[in-house]
Amino acid sequence: MATLSGCGGGESRPADPDGAQGPRGPVVAALPATDPTRLPGVGDRLQRRIPADSGQVLVVYGESEDSADSTVVLYMKEGPEWRPVARWAGHNGRNGWTMDHHSGDDRSPVGVFGLSDAGGVLDDPGSRLPYDQDAYAYAPTIAGEAYEHVFDYVIAIDYNRWPGTPPHDPRRPMGDDRGGGIWLHLDHGDGTSACVSVPKEAMRFLLRTLDPDRHPVMVMGDKRELRA
Repeated sequence: MATLSGCGGGESRPADPDGAQGPRGPVVAALPATDPTRLPGVGDRLQRRIPADSGQVLVVYGESEDSADSTVVLYMKEGPEWRPVARWAGHNGRNGWTMDHHSGDDRSPVGVFGLSDAGGVLDDPGSRLPYDQDAYAYAPTIAGEAYEHVFDYVIAIDYNRWPGTPPHDPRRPMGDDRGGGIWLHLDHGDGTSACVSVPKEAMRFLLRTLDPDRHPVMVMGDKRELRA
């Protein structure tokens, strides 16, 4: 079985107890509201890397370079304009963010990544993404009640992996030293090894909403790097 990106350690910081929140406007200092064709708080460098045919973007706004706290916002394209659909409190790597991720640094990679495959311990909740149910492959690698359900549902973040394979596929195209097994998964109230975590209801909503035909991607990083 592949070694998964287990999450744990560090000081506990409770996540948003209400889970998914209804549609709201941008949650960070945004680009001018007069330009809804651009994602708020995302500068040209990353904006240009979003595929032209992408109609769904999940933006992870990290609080700062060394913070494990983030806000996750789903945007959907209506014509040429991006509209916020939902937002949640979340977590990222316990040491924050990096432009040069390596295995064991406990930082999440900054960038634009596809969201192509899903899976988990639990049965498929109605995912539009290909879903791989396997209680053994997605068993948590860290003991403790807080981590018991973190991989009930996961969505692979396409960093150093082959899209079109189950999230637990161990192959690393850039080499093992560059890390891998970076997922979107259930929150346990603290920072992760490199993954992004959100409440359970957020995961269920995203699995039922992210549509391969709309080529969903994740734009993730701390606010400063996102704006660059």
